[in-house]
Parts: sequence; structure tokens; C-alpha cells
Amino acid sequence: QVQLVESGGGLVQAGGSLRLSCAVSKNIFSIKTMGWDRQAPGKQRELVARITSAGVTNYADSLKGRFTIWRDNDKNTVYLQMDSLKVEDTAIYYCYAEVAYFGNYWGQGTQVTVSS
Repeated sequence: QVQLVESGGGLVQAGGSLRLSCAVSKNIFSIKTMGWDRQAPGKQRELVARITSAGVTNYADSLKGRFTIWRDNDKNTVYLQMDSLKVEDTAIYYCYAEVAYFGNYWGQGTQVTVSS
């Protein structure tokens, strides 16, 4: 069974930084694309960032320059560095992984709250 375990959420003041991490359970043959989505209160879930197994990244246009995604393939872990956080970045952040032969998976989510 594939499990995604997120960590690193919390409360931060506007302008601050947070780093999220997400580890995919072991015994995985091949993890393709990994990434993060988020869902703010009263809004639809949206893509934050993606990174392929080759390291190619993709970001939501509104987040370019403030958020950075990277991964450690040896540890099956993906990270999201969030800088210059804004109140509107407040959301539940979900880890995503596309696993070969298994499909797409999301974590349970980690709360990020940015105060003014």
C-alpha cells in the first residue's frame, strides 16, 4: 500500500518561511511525478508545484519566485520551500505522487496558516 506522510506545516507570520516535506512509503518501484496541491477555505483544490523524476519543475504562475520544489529520489521524499508567505497562502497542503503501476496518490494534508 502506498502512503504519503507530510510534515512541516504550521503557523507563520506574513513574510516568513516554511518548508514542507513528504515521504512516500517504501517498497515503491518507481515514483514518477511528485508535487503539492493546496486547498484554501471555501476554494477548490489547486496545483502548487510538480517535479518529475528527472527534476523538471512546474509551478502555479502566482507562486513562481516564492515557492521552490525539489526531491530526493533516494529517500522518496519531496520538499516545498515556501518563502515570503502571504495570508492568502493559508491552506491545507497536500502531497502528490504518481507511482508507476499503482497510480496517483495524495497525502492527508498539512495545515499552513499565515497570519497578518
